[in-house]
Amino acid sequence: MIWNIIDRRNRRYRWKRINAIIEAIENDNACEDADQAPHDPDAITYDQRESISVAEAVSWAAEQTCAVTLYIYDEGDGTTVRPDASQIH
Repeated sequence: MIWNIIDRRNRRYRWKRINAIIEAIENDNACEDADQAPHDPDAITYDQRESISVAEAVSWAAEQTCAVTLYIYDEGDGTTVRPDASQIH
């Protein structure tokens, strides 16, 4: 479930293809002036999606079983490349 959305896009009117990150809402507790969320031992720590629409990002974040912050970035920004299994030693 989405409790917060942080829009970090420079191109704010682009909605077809963006990158998105979700983090447990309690990660925001350390931010200045943040509302305080209770600790959830089952909370997702981090996940990301690339090249999805804003609508897909919102649906994906809303489907989470724990409270999350959804971060939205321009396509090509914000997320990290995950190595495939052959690159992990």
